[in-house]
Amino acid sequence: MNQPLTERKIVLIKRRTRLEDLVVRYNTVQQAEFYIERLGADFSDYTREDRVYREALAEAAGLLSDVGRVQILDRDHVPNFIFGEQDIIVVLGPDGLVANTLKYTESQPLIGVNPDPHRWDGVLLPFSVRDLKLIIRDVIYARRTIQEVTLAKAELNDGQYLYGVNDLFVGRRTHVSARYELKLNEAAEQQSSSGVIISTGLGSTGWLKSVLAGAAGIVSRATHQPLKLAVEDIHRKEHEPTGGHREAESADQARAAWDSRHLYFTVREPFPSRTTAANLVFGRIEEGSPLRIVSQMPEEGVIFSDGIESDYLEFNSGVEAVIRLADKKGRLVV
Repeated sequence: MNQPLTERKIVLIKRRTRLEDLVVRYNTVQQAEFYIERLGADFSDYTREDRVYREALAEAAGLLSDVGRVQILDRDHVPNFIFGEQDIIVVLGPDGLVANTLKYTESQPLIGVNPDPHRWDGVLLPFSVRDLKLIIRDVIYARRTIQEVTLAKAELNDGQYLYGVNDLFVGRRTHVSARYELKLNEAAEQQSSSGVIISTGLGSTGWLKSVLAGAAGIVSRATHQPLKLAVEDIHRKEHEPTGGHREAESADQARAAWDSRHLYFTVREPFPSRTTAANLVFGRIEEGSPLRIVSQMPEEGVIFSDGIESDYLEFNSGVEAVIRLADKKGRLVV
């Protein structure tokens, strides 16, 4: 029997495929197929995705088992799982699974693996399954570069908190009008909007980019003049995540550094009225200058992160949330 290369535990994070989710809902593959094809969709795409992912999972588990002790963990159990200090975490994509895992880690290195390069872009998945044989050894012997990732943190005045890797959303569960008071430094404002988005450098090409693009498009059409975003510096590269050289790029092509020591907030669809204003709708959250939001929503107020609405903090009347740079960083193997 071969001697394990390491005593460190390797935690392999997986997710259910779309086909598996359909089977949970409709009990059998045949019933799931009937439902999908009745809607005119291609069921074979679901089966192909499921087959490729299962094959990638089996191959990854086999390669990692040759190195050390492997624990396979489903994404649903990640929020309640306690990672050991010496654990090595391997996430079998897509990208969102990396983000949703990273916020529950401390200082453990995380390896993002793309199980299906023809399907997933893999911004956070720089490695293929076959790369694992080399990469896992490099991590064990500290031969790989580790990219630090800045996280956002929302902390309530009752002690509860939540981290965000890409972004945090503060508003109503149903995304209808949310009422709250917004405070940043000396400025304060009563607002009614469809929510506040707080974005990290990693998330600057996601929800934040779409909000800014929409705002720029509206103003451009209204004024009949092209609008150059005032927040162009968000997308200007501070440095490449992998340590590459800096180069001139357009705002659409560039992205903020993943380890940027600031966050940005945007207010979605602010509504000015006799009791609410719409002046404090965009800003930068620096270290030592957190954003404070006091809920005025009697029910259905929430804070969730990275698009996972099921993992949330209740944010109802009288609760104050302090949004700041997190006191920990994610660590991605690159």
